[in-house]
Amino acid sequence: MGQVRVDLNISLDGYGTTTDQTPEDPFGKDWGRLVGAYTATRTFRERVLGQPGKGTTGLDNDYAAAYFEGIGAEIMGAGMFGLHEHPGDPEWQGWWGPNPPFGVPVFVLTHEQRPTLEMEGGTTFHFVQDSPEQVLARAKEIAGDRDVRIGGGVSVAREYLSAGAVDRLHVAITPILLGRGQRLWEALRELEQGYEVTSEVAPSGTIHVTFSR
Repeated sequence: MGQVRVDLNISLDGYGTTTDQTPEDPFGKDWGRLVGAYTATRTFRERVLGQPGKGTTGLDNDYAAAYFEGIGAEIMGAGMFGLHEHPGDPEWQGWWGPNPPFGVPVFVLTHEQRPTLEMEGGTTFHFVQDSPEQVLARAKEIAGDRDVRIGGGVSVAREYLSAGAVDRLHVAITPILLGRGQRLWEALRELEQGYEVTSEVAPSGTIHVTFSR
């Protein structure tokens, strides 16, 4: 049986979401500040942007590469897929274009009824209304010996962390202060109990903290 994993980018003050989005800029400038070290890596540029041979190497790239390794299924919230910005839009297929970088079945937690969406490269989006526990059990069954990644957003990750369902949590702490948004650590007092905690600092200033059972 594989592990249940979470990988998130957060700010120094613990925020994993930003609040400066506009219709003209749906991600906002703060999102670029938050994930800049990750999106600059060679792995991100190859896997997500289709730009082979470009991007940074080193510690940030090592963690970016590990993000994609050994995954058999993914769980994400409706917001991560983009349903909050595109409610009821049957043409919306997510942020990633026709060939998303997942390459595995992805379970989207949502109240919205939508048909299964098969994409290029092995990604299939399943829009599910079951409880998080039921969805995790289904994802584990499909993943088999590979890992299940809780892709986000923050509230979804926090729910699985609160339930004690996560075997490995990696947070990339970006050296910026956001001051508002969704804080990962809300109601997770003493989360470190029961985990081995390690940390490394990349040349970008990003602090990679890993909680492992």
